[in-house]
Amino acid sequence: MVCGEPKYVDNQLDTLTNPILLIEVLSPSTESYDRGLKARQYRAIESLQEYALVAQSEPRVEIFRRQPSGDWLLSESAGLDAACRFDSVQCAVPLSEIYDKVTFGADEPSPPSA
Repeated sequence: MVCGEPKYVDNQLDTLTNPILLIEVLSPSTESYDRGLKARQYRAIESLQEYALVAQSEPRVEIFRRQPSGDWLLSESAGLDAACRFDSVQCAVPLSEIYDKVTFGADEPSPPSA
């Protein structure tokens, strides 16, 4: 979602500079970066009101919301019976829809045999 008219970095139209909502799907190889430097860069975007981190290994969505004070508040939705609410776009999405057709644990290695 965009705040006002879309603004882009260049003519490629692939880097939006005025989002109000960003959703990031975490992967094991980039989770540390996504929660660290990338999250700090997201928080510096003036138009951004919310960003969400979507787990791959379990049904869990963390939503960070900019408060009127400028602080960021975390809310978490977990479990397939839960829903996550995106205030910036006035929308709620059940985790069962986000994780539709996802099988958890399929990519995890089997424990060694004794």
